[in-house]
Amino acid sequence: MATATFRIWRGSPQGGRFEDYSTEISEGMVVLDAIHDIQARQANDLAVRWNCKAGRCGSCSAEIDGQPRLMCMTRLSTLPLDRPVTVEPMRAFPVVKDLVTDVSWNFRVKKQIKAFNPRPPDAQDGSWRMLQEEVDRVQEFRKCIECFLCQDVCHVLREHHLHEQFVGPRFFVHIAGLEMHPLDTEDRVPELRQAHGVGYCNITKCCTKVCPESIRITDNAIIPLKERVVDEFYDPLKKLFAKLWGLV
Repeated sequence: MATATFRIWRGSPQGGRFEDYSTEISEGMVVLDAIHDIQARQANDLAVRWNCKAGRCGSCSAEIDGQPRLMCMTRLSTLPLDRPVTVEPMRAFPVVKDLVTDVSWNFRVKKQIKAFNPRPPDAQDGSWRMLQEEVDRVQEFRKCIECFLCQDVCHVLREHHLHEQFVGPRFFVHIAGLEMHPLDTEDRVPELRQAHGVGYCNITKCCTKVCPESIRITDNAIIPLKERVVDEFYDPLKKLFAKLWGLV
């Protein structure tokens, strides 16, 4: 049986260091398997968050060789095992212990976003009428498992730490799902421009690349939301007509 070395970050909010652990590996193993083996045999106090081990809960997010990934979906066969595999916590959020980070900021952000507000029913039986293509458009956004890998890779949060001015890719996906819903009546465009900070995104598509659900975050969510902000606040023709009609 082969052996691989894992360089795992150990520490707390006060600081920490990387420690090397060697463990036996076999065909089909994922990084989370190796972490569990190290936890069971060598480091009983190693903190790691996980739940389903099937890529559905989004709990085991970490950085593997510098890339935000789900540990349960990263097969060892895809990694260069001739050198230590580095496993560390997400950098965009505060460390709790070892590989566990405090992602509660994300849930506070979600509470600040205007909730779904449907128009009155179209029929007396309380039902609505809508086109199938309108329904299909927002289905993609419902695939999000809230692993927050897109938040972690985003340079606005990861490097510049603008958490108070920028909600991040995950919540632009959430807002897009609401704004593009055929029944929703809320207007979230002013908040997108100011409180949610969509203008900070420079559409590098790094969030799309790390999404385990292959959501086209940049193309299908962020860019359309940016276009709505531009249309609302920066369209020269709209400003001209507003002046002509005395609306500004």
